Amino acid sequence: MIGIEAIGSYICENKEDNYTKIFNGTSVDADFIKNKIGIDRVSRKKQDEKCSDLCMYAFDDLCRNYDIDINEIGLICVCTQNGDYGLPHTSAVLHSKLNAPNKCAVFDINLGCSGYVYSIDIIKSFMEQNNIKKGLLFTSDAYSSILDKNDKNTSLIFGDASTVTLLSDNPVYELQKSSYYSYGEYYDTLIKKDDEPLYMNGKMIFNFSLINVPDVINDCLQVNALSKEDIDYFVLHQANKYMVEKLVNRLKIPQDKVPLKIKDYGNTVSSSIPIVLSEITCARNNHLLLCGFGVGLSIASIVIRKVK
Repeated sequence: MIGIEAIGSYICENKEDNYTKIFNGTSVDADFIKNKIGIDRVSRKKQDEKCSDLCMYAFDDLCRNYDIDINEIGLICVCTQNGDYGLPHTSAVLHSKLNAPNKCAVFDINLGCSGYVYSIDIIKSFMEQNNIKKGLLFTSDAYSSILDKNDKNTSLIFGDASTVTLLSDNPVYELQKSSYYSYGEYYDTLIKKDDEPLYMNGKMIFNFSLINVPDVINDCLQVNALSKEDIDYFVLHQANKYMVEKLVNRLKIPQDKVPLKIKDYGNTVSSSIPIVLSEITCARNNHLLLCGFGVGLSIASIVIRKVK
């Protein structure tokens, strides 16, 4: 059975201090930064760095802790909406940089905040169907290349990072059942149009998430025949501090079951869940519920279980 064996990550070393930013001649209220968005600094890639470069840094991190034989890798997938080029797929670029074998499935998944949950579920099925023993899932969405620095709705929130998840038949986490919901009628609340910077209707997304995310999480619990008490950690998409805290209140779960890790780098889109997951210490048979929500608008939730 295919599951999650290990995770490597890279958070861009360059940081922008949110407390020193000026918008329309005025600085942002410090209390708003600290208690609402909860992001002191946002990570920023170098101007000449591409999606595949950040992925390679994450792969280097994985290799520092795990002995990876690239010739054993039968799948490379990149979850991104900001790849190196319009075409080809960024996973093809990575295939070249990694010097991976030709007998290797290589494709991208075009998803944002819910992308990690979608991707691990898709890849699990793909690998099991095709008898692939080891695969690499990369996440990388450097929003700094598409946002307007003068737009405080986005420039205070999004940070640049990348992760890589080793999926294999020797898992540390087994994947359980999942729930997927889509609300395409709200597609334009977070959108990047041609020749325009990223636009986000933060208030609309906040209200949408507060109303719908708890229902999807409860549905995911139901299909797994679990209760909230059975879940050791709820790993939610790291949108901002206020949103996560409000979801915790709405779900009526203990705050210490919901890690928040955005203070020093920001909302890293598809990378936010695996970054948190890589930092959690779990005992055997712990259940974790992952939930990504945002661009699309889409919500995806899955339960995973620690088996080692």
